[in-house]
Amino acid sequence: MGSRKKQMADTIKEVKKQIAFAKLNNCPTSPRKMRLVADLVRGERVEKALSILKFNQKESSGKLEKLLLSAIANWQSKNEEANIEEAGLVVKEIRVDGGAMLKRLRPAPQGRAHRIRKRSNHVTIVVGANNNTQS
Repeated sequence: MGSRKKQMADTIKEVKKQIAFAKLNNCPTSPRKMRLVADLVRGERVEKALSILKFNQKESSGKLEKLLLSAIANWQSKNEEANIEEAGLVVKEIRVDGGAMLKRLRPAPQGRAHRIRKRSNHVTIVVGANNNTQS
């Protein structure tokens, strides 16, 4: 039984070595705006995703491009002997969750006040090697 557990642990380590992730917390953009850009690169090859983010005009794309470069660097530090082009890195998962909300009051007519919600988000990108690359 002990050898089987060790064998399972070794396979889990190999799988974890194939993926790397990066997180961006409390990004001061609404999650809805960030998801519009995140949906463009979900499931794409890393080279194509970087070019999509580079030439997209939305402000969120610059932040996502920097985060994707960080995830690639994390993968490279895990797999120092591997080559990025040969590994065929893919954006396996990109998740945009709501973050902390700053609540402010804006004056309204007749002594009232309207609440302004300044939203933020958390982004997680997971990149992984896809050895059977598609062109």
